[in-house]
Amino acid sequence: MIVLENITKQYNIGKPNQLTALDGINLQIDAGEMIAVMGASGAGKSTLAHILACLESPTSGSYHFDGEDVSQLKDSRLAKVRNQGIGILLQNFALLQEDTALGNCEIPLYFNKTRLPEMKEKALQALKKVGIEALAKQKVGTMSGGQQQRVALARAIVCDPKLVIADEPTGALDSATADEVMEQMKILNQGGTTMLIVTHDQTVASRCSRILHMKDGHLH
Repeated sequence: MIVLENITKQYNIGKPNQLTALDGINLQIDAGEMIAVMGASGAGKSTLAHILACLESPTSGSYHFDGEDVSQLKDSRLAKVRNQGIGILLQNFALLQEDTALGNCEIPLYFNKTRLPEMKEKALQALKKVGIEALAKQKVGTMSGGQQQRVALARAIVCDPKLVIADEPTGALDSATADEVMEQMKILNQGGTTMLIVTHDQTVASRCSRILHMKDGHLH
């Protein structure tokens, strides 16, 4: 499903402060895997996640997603691949606090040009999958951290992506709530969604089927 070949990512190329964030990354991820990526701050974890999520393009190397080389696509095509095939879950949730859970989940469907009659139904289905359909009409700003993270997870899966990338999904949660969120992610994975989770938490990583370690831009 995913094949990275000799992926390198550099910033400030040709300048005194040039930085190599990823250096010759090779990785294969099969459909249905649940993978954790661990490493110290600055190891390159988030950069790897951003490239896999089609938020950034590599400086060199190839990235095949679902059979297509997406490493050098134009922004418009890259956005289409991301919107249709990849769900993204961020540590800070990135939710509209004044909107409802339902409204937040409808946003990706709007950008994916889903027909209006289908948007509400699909958003409700996503909220149901993560166990919070009862909160559909509640404003996100009134919810607990765990509830907000579930809304963010529902939004990430609302377009039925083949891959969900989660960057420190439990970093802002207490241990009990983090365990609940990980259980929901495990259930989604068992339903066929491929997961890649960036985390510093060994307990979170232990819930995954494979653990990768990053150091100085290299995978180990």
